[in-house]
Amino acid sequence: MQVRQRRCRITLLNCDKTSGLRRRPIFLLLFWLTVLAAGAWSAFSAAGGEPRTVVVLSIKGPIGPAISDYVVRGLHKAEEAGAAAVILQMDTPGGFDHSMREIISHILASPVPVISYVAPGGSRAASAGTYILYASHVAAMAPTTNLGAATPIKVGGLPGMPDKEPESADKKEEDKDKFLPKDALERKMINDAVAYITALARRHGRNAEWAERAVREAVSLNAGEALELGVIDLVAANLEELLEKVDGREVVMEEGRITLATAGVETERYEPDWRTRLLAVITDPNVAYILMLLGVYGLIYELANPGFILPGMVGLICLLLALYTFQILPINYAGLALIILGMLFMIGEAVTPSFGALGVGGVIAFVVGSIILMDEESMRISLPLIFSIALLSATFFMWVIGRMYAISRKKVRTGSEEMIGSIGEAMSDFAREGRIWVHGESWRAVSSAPVAKGEKVQVVSQDGLTLNVKKMQEDMP
Repeated sequence: MQVRQRRCRITLLNCDKTSGLRRRPIFLLLFWLTVLAAGAWSAFSAAGGEPRTVVVLSIKGPIGPAISDYVVRGLHKAEEAGAAAVILQMDTPGGFDHSMREIISHILASPVPVISYVAPGGSRAASAGTYILYASHVAAMAPTTNLGAATPIKVGGLPGMPDKEPESADKKEEDKDKFLPKDALERKMINDAVAYITALARRHGRNAEWAERAVREAVSLNAGEALELGVIDLVAANLEELLEKVDGREVVMEEGRITLATAGVETERYEPDWRTRLLAVITDPNVAYILMLLGVYGLIYELANPGFILPGMVGLICLLLALYTFQILPINYAGLALIILGMLFMIGEAVTPSFGALGVGGVIAFVVGSIILMDEESMRISLPLIFSIALLSATFFMWVIGRMYAISRKKVRTGSEEMIGSIGEAMSDFAREGRIWVHGESWRAVSSAPVAKGEKVQVVSQDGLTLNVKKMQEDMP
C-alpha cells in the first residue's frame, strides 16, 4: 500500500508539472495577443479613429526658408499625431517664390487637410500668401482682412506694372496692354505665375479668373468681396467659429475626397522654436554670404598663424552655418565655386606676388560669383555689399603688394649681408688680429692698422667667422 501511495503521489506531481508546462505557452500566447491588439488599436485610433486635435501654425511676416521649414515640420507633426486638420493662421506681405512653392507642395501632398486662415483682423495674405491660400483645402478669412497683389516681384521693381496708373477706370481694350510686361523675362515670370495659381484655383473650385487678375494686375480684395467672388470658402471671426463652419465640409485631397470632422475638437498651437528664429536670421542671403566670408578668412588666418585658436574656431562655426544655409537656399554652385576660386587667387597674390595678375583675376572671379550665387532673382545678394567687400579685399591685397615691393627694395638685414657696414668696438689692443664686439657678440677681427681697446671699427667684409674691419678714424680727413 505504501509503495502504491508513493507511486500515486509521484504520478500526481508529474501531472501537475505537465499541466504547468502546458499552461505556460498558452499564457505567453495570450500575453502577446493582448500586446498586439493594444498596438493595433493605437495605430487604428491614430490613423482611422476619431482625431482629437487641430494643429495651429502661425505664419507672421515675410515667407522665407525659415517659415518654410517651420510649416513643413508642423505638417509632419500633425500627420504623426493623427490631427483632424492643420490651420495656417497667416499675416504675411509675401515672400520668396522658392519657399512658397515648397510650402504648397507639402500642402498638396499632406494627408491631413490644411485650412488657411487670414487672421486676426487687419491681417493680409498678399503675394505668396495668396498662392498658399489658393493651394489650401479650405480658404478662410477673418473680417477686415485682405488678400491679393500676387504679381511676382524681382529686384528693381514690380514687373508688368506701368509707371503711372491709367487715368480712367473704364479703360479701353488697348489700355490693358499697359499692364503687360515689356521684356521676355518678365513675361515668362508672369505667365508661369498665372498658370500656377489658376491650376491651384481649379483644383479646389475657386475663382480662377480673379486669380489671374491678382497676378497680372496686382488687384486685392477684402474678406467680404473674396467670399462673394468665390475666392475663399468662408469668413470666420475666430478659430472656434472657423472649426464649426468647416465641420462636415467635403475637401479634395491627394487620395480623393474626405469630410472634415472638427466640431468640438481641441486646438494645439505649434509655435516657432529657436531653430526657426535662428534660420530666420542666417537664411537671409546677405547674412549667409557674410558668414561664408568670415568662415573662410577665419580659417586662413588660423592656418597662417597656428595656435591662435579663436579665429579658427569662429571661422569654422561661421563656415558650417553658411554651408547649412546654402543647403536650404537655392544657390548656384558655379557661383560658389567662383567665389572660392577668387579668394584663392587673392590669397595667392599675397603669398606669391604676381604684380597684380592673381589679385585682379581673384577680384573679378569673386564679384561675378557673388552676383550669380543665388538662382532666384528675388534672393540675389545686395550689390552694394558685394562691391564693398570686393573693394575692401582689393585694397587689402594692393596694400600687401605695396608692402612686398617696399620690402624687396630694402637692404638685407639678416645673414652675412647684414654684418657689412656694422659698427664694432675693440675688446683689447691688437696690431693685426684681435677680437671685437658686434651686435653684442664677440668676433675675430682683422685690421690693416693697429686698433686700441674701446676704439670703434666698421666691418668691411666677412670671411667665415672672421670680420675684416677698418678704423672709423680712417674716414676722417
